[in-house]
Amino acid sequence: MTKPDNALKVAVAGVAGRMGRQLAAMALSRGLALSGASEVAAAGVFDEDIGVLAGHGPVGVWPAPTVSEAAAGADVWIDFTRPEATVQALDALKGTSVRAVVIGTTGLSDADEAAIQAAASRFAIVKSGNYSLGVNLLQALTRLAASRLGAGWDIEILEAHHRLKVDAPSGTAMMLAEAAADGRGAALKDILAPPYLGPDAPRKDGEIGMAVRRAGGIYGEHEVLFGSAREVLRFSHMALDRAVFADGAIHAAIWAAAQPPGLYGMDDVLGLGHTG
Repeated sequence: MTKPDNALKVAVAGVAGRMGRQLAAMALSRGLALSGASEVAAAGVFDEDIGVLAGHGPVGVWPAPTVSEAAAGADVWIDFTRPEATVQALDALKGTSVRAVVIGTTGLSDADEAAIQAAASRFAIVKSGNYSLGVNLLQALTRLAASRLGAGWDIEILEAHHRLKVDAPSGTAMMLAEAAADGRGAALKDILAPPYLGPDAPRKDGEIGMAVRRAGGIYGEHEVLFGSAREVLRFSHMALDRAVFADGAIHAAIWAAAQPPGLYGMDDVLGLGHTG
């Protein structure tokens, strides 16, 4: 399918993976130009057209073994891979035509976060643990509820994902925990409870608890529970199709391409702001 010359050009990291294929497919379905993609040699897809990998017709582009080759000519780089690969890609993007980056990688360390912050002086970077509209509204509601209900209410965050997910808790669960801590005016590291395990694991006042489940092919389920001695309030979200994350990421890519360098979140993309 031929794209107009002025179509936004996107390149996708890890295009042979489940999320990579979804991102490529969504870019094409939204009328963007899929100008490149990266993949590791072990994936064995260097001779496969990336349009075909995405379940569409051929686009005349094949996966590249390096970020600089994959990003050549691209406006936006979309990366939902692993922390070390994402951080290395930001360095490799220097000198390319890329002006915006969308990051959905989770499990980032403090050093990784610092590297992304530094790269935001060169690129417009949107970084989120979840690109679903529903989850981002859930984040805003969590922040609001935490600010209004106060420390007398316990907060528990529960999440479930497929059995092959590599990081725990999920990036989305951490987003929600950060929102809850922000609503309480506290740093998450100071009030996040360790896992409840063993015969002496009482709930402490003011802490935020976390529970993780891994099973089967669950796309993603998240719940934020607020509990007092007299009532319980639950906010929950369930993803029914992985395409919901790809759709949000492409929406973010289109938005980021028009922004100046800086580090942004989906609250910026969606105009949600911080409700507190």
